[in-house]
Amino acid sequence: MIQEFKIKNYLSFRDEAVLSFETTNDKAIEEPYVVEVAPGVKLLRFGLVYGSNASGKSNLISALDFIRVFWFKKKEDIDEETDTIPFLLDTDTPDEPSEFELTFYVGETKYRYNLSLTENVVSHESLYYYKTTQPIRLFTRKINNRQSEIDFGPSVKISKAVKDEIAVKCFPNMSFFAARNQVNCSLPEIDNARDWMRKGIMPVIEPKIEMFRYAGNKMSTDSSLKNYILKFIHRADFNITDVQTEKKQITLSSDEIEAINSNDNIPISAKKRLMDKGFLESIKTDFETTVTNKRGVEKYILPKSLQSAGTTRTFGLEAAIYEALNNGRFLPIDEIESSLHPELLEFILEEFLNTPGRSQLFATTHYDPLLNTIDTLIRKDSVWFTEKEPDGNSRLYSLVEFKELGKINSFQRSYRNGAFGALPIIKG
Repeated sequence: MIQEFKIKNYLSFRDEAVLSFETTNDKAIEEPYVVEVAPGVKLLRFGLVYGSNASGKSNLISALDFIRVFWFKKKEDIDEETDTIPFLLDTDTPDEPSEFELTFYVGETKYRYNLSLTENVVSHESLYYYKTTQPIRLFTRKINNRQSEIDFGPSVKISKAVKDEIAVKCFPNMSFFAARNQVNCSLPEIDNARDWMRKGIMPVIEPKIEMFRYAGNKMSTDSSLKNYILKFIHRADFNITDVQTEKKQITLSSDEIEAINSNDNIPISAKKRLMDKGFLESIKTDFETTVTNKRGVEKYILPKSLQSAGTTRTFGLEAAIYEALNNGRFLPIDEIESSLHPELLEFILEEFLNTPGRSQLFATTHYDPLLNTIDTLIRKDSVWFTEKEPDGNSRLYSLVEFKELGKINSFQRSYRNGAFGALPIIKG
């Protein structure tokens, strides 16, 4: 589980921003909304960010997704860019490194990962873990004359040959973990963190991402997921009683093969797989809909194309949430309310939070009526805000930073009246 995430000089965040999932002393809602990952350490399973358009909400989620991808992205050339984007509305920051720090738990073991990089090179990378309150170094990595120098902690048992091989494969523009994955060796304490990194954070669900195909693919091979979604859909009062998925093979014509080969946006490995198979695989999904009319109860089969955007998005979201719940993963969702009825959104969150486990959901939203569920559905310490300052810097702050919250009758009304900031400024 993620305890804390820090970023600096990345996209619209010029100054350091700190997102914490550690609870306050608030006792309003606890288990299973809160998980005690280690003695005395309680973490939230949900976080929510409000803010006007272009205030930095999506950039905060993008920062998490950046390190998720960067950890294991192998660079083919040392001259490739790292893909970080520093704060550009300043004369100094474009030449300064972007900085990331992630504190997370694997079981009861706490880890802290640091990354500092420019657009061309990783200037610093490190991993620590904790047996007590003091951090124990697992590795530090820096660049010297365009070469990676990796210094392992005394507890890491590694031969000189393996150490040198990892250093050689660790290009200056990629992560230690992308290099470590190319070397056959055992580094238990490091690999525990690596394995969590590989699967612990799921890709961001953005508003325009077509999630239904993902759900259809998963349901075609996982009957438990299908049952989970159908049960949810039934409780959410859809009249869908079954989903039928069928894998289809589409043979590629010579013109389609030529078009694929000439498309530079398709990775070479993906082209090779398509050429070897000679066909594309797709999932055909139909919905069984049950209605009651003058003839009684009847069932009809309708294609996915006749379903509403809200229905298909619900299927996709629930497939991702199922994955997070069953594997204790962190799921980020940008504009979670997109295409969803307000009551359905609240039901999705309620179902997630009432399912015990170590999964976490982090979302951005413009849907402020959720603020009126504080202390019944969401906790005060799970609410965050982003605000764009006059100099273009995004500021991240928590609801619990404000005083006398206990005297507020309507958090939604207080937010709309500007009590917490993070609102668009409409000029007359």
